[in-house]
Amino acid sequence: MNELYVLPLVVRIERATPPERTDALEAAAMAVLSLLDDSGEWAAELHAWQSTGKIRKVVRRARGAEWRRAIALPGRTIEHRTAEVRVHPPVPLDDWPRDLARLQVSGTELADTRERPPAEPPILWANPELDMSAGKAMAQAGHAAQLAWWASDAEERAAWRAKGLAVCVRTASREDFAAKVGAGLPVVRDAGFTEIEPGSCTFVADAPWLRGRVARS
Repeated sequence: MNELYVLPLVVRIERATPPERTDALEAAAMAVLSLLDDSGEWAAELHAWQSTGKIRKVVRRARGAEWRRAIALPGRTIEHRTAEVRVHPPVPLDDWPRDLARLQVSGTELADTRERPPAEPPILWANPELDMSAGKAMAQAGHAAQLAWWASDAEERAAWRAKGLAVCVRTASREDFAAKVGAGLPVVRDAGFTEIEPGSCTFVADAPWLRGRVARS
């Protein structure tokens, strides 16, 4: 049986300058995409993580010295508007690097205080009926981006890459979310480890090239 791996994501949250919630969600998704697009020296870790058939991600928060220790470890930092998110190579679930394991995972709360620019595809649509912490939603947005990446062909990935692997995160209306879940788009169904019920649909990834690509649920 393959060992279970998890993808660590760390969001920088300084007391005086916390990131906007949507910026953090988009940065997390882009960080995941960066690793999928170019695994670099971490190809073996990425293979071990994906070969289990699970794409579990855990988001932790850091500030000050904690952040400095996190960025000293192997990984990549994505800067996106007000947010900084660092993605680290996958690690065994029970064997985190000490400086990551000591970071807080629960209670990551952020808010949006600024108007969002018009959304451009790919758009990661959040389920309006679920109440998720910012950390939970960041992991789920990362799942949605990963499913969209897997559903894209080489030409579509190249076009996405040319746009900096950008994504937009928005919250759908109840009716629109239900319609998108049934439209053959990549849908994230949560495993239920934290916060929400197993099988809950958390995000749908939507782009013109993704429509009808995935079997309808």
